[in-house]
Amino acid sequence: MTGFIVIAIVIIVLAAAALIAGSARRRDVGSATGQLSRETLKRDASRRATERELVGAGAPATGREVEKAVILGRSEAMVPAASSAPTVWVPPDPETIGVTRRQFLNRSMITMMTLAISSFAAAAFTAFLWPTGAGGFGSKLRMGKITDLRAEIEKNGGFLYKPEGRMWLVEYPEAALPKGRVVYKGQASLPGMEKGILALYQKCVHLGCRVPSCATSKWFECACHGSTYNQVGEKKGGPAPRGLDRFAVEVSADGVLTVNTGAIIQGPSIGTNTTGQEAQGPHCV
Repeated sequence: MTGFIVIAIVIIVLAAAALIAGSARRRDVGSATGQLSRETLKRDASRRATERELVGAGAPATGREVEKAVILGRSEAMVPAASSAPTVWVPPDPETIGVTRRQFLNRSMITMMTLAISSFAAAAFTAFLWPTGAGGFGSKLRMGKITDLRAEIEKNGGFLYKPEGRMWLVEYPEAALPKGRVVYKGQASLPGMEKGILALYQKCVHLGCRVPSCATSKWFECACHGSTYNQVGEKKGGPAPRGLDRFAVEVSADGVLTVNTGAIIQGPSIGTNTTGQEAQGPHCV
């Protein structure tokens, strides 16, 4: 037990000696002096002269005196700010800050609608001023000599379709002319009927479907709702409110037929039957 105590005392003494030696070494290093170079001495002399100028001629300037002199020089150099009343705060205008998402969408929609309306108006104005080109639907179409057309109608089973005019060309029987002159008196389709030909609009007067011809019944039979018309376009059955509409025609002195597809004549009323034609075979619809 005594041996352990002696060892502990020795360790404590050695640690204290080491601590004292370390402290002495730090003091020696902190107070170490040496010979200053000539440049260093010259800089120190210049700095002391500057410090004396700041505190005035007299005793050597201390660090505190130098600090006071510097603070005094700064305060003399400062210019007091002009006193003014505080500015009233005004909230900024949201329009100047930016555009919200809703504003952006609203403005975009308005801009697109404006452009669309402007484009439509410009197109309509241009179409109004631009002359209508010849040769298309809505204009006068020169179909050819009536004699040639009648031959072509007979060759096609009594029905000749002209897609450029959206029309059917059919023969009007010479035997039906006395009755036809009474029913269609004054109509612009009568000149063609007098020459044995009629131009019918292809559209069904019920709901506007294209009406085909039936090769067996020799009628026009609409596949949409079952309206039927005889070979000259007079209504025979179905929901149609009247007969097929027809176009105004002109016949020149040399027998050339011109059809005005821009002048549509309303079809004959229900019950009109100038030809007395009945179905000549099975119906297609």
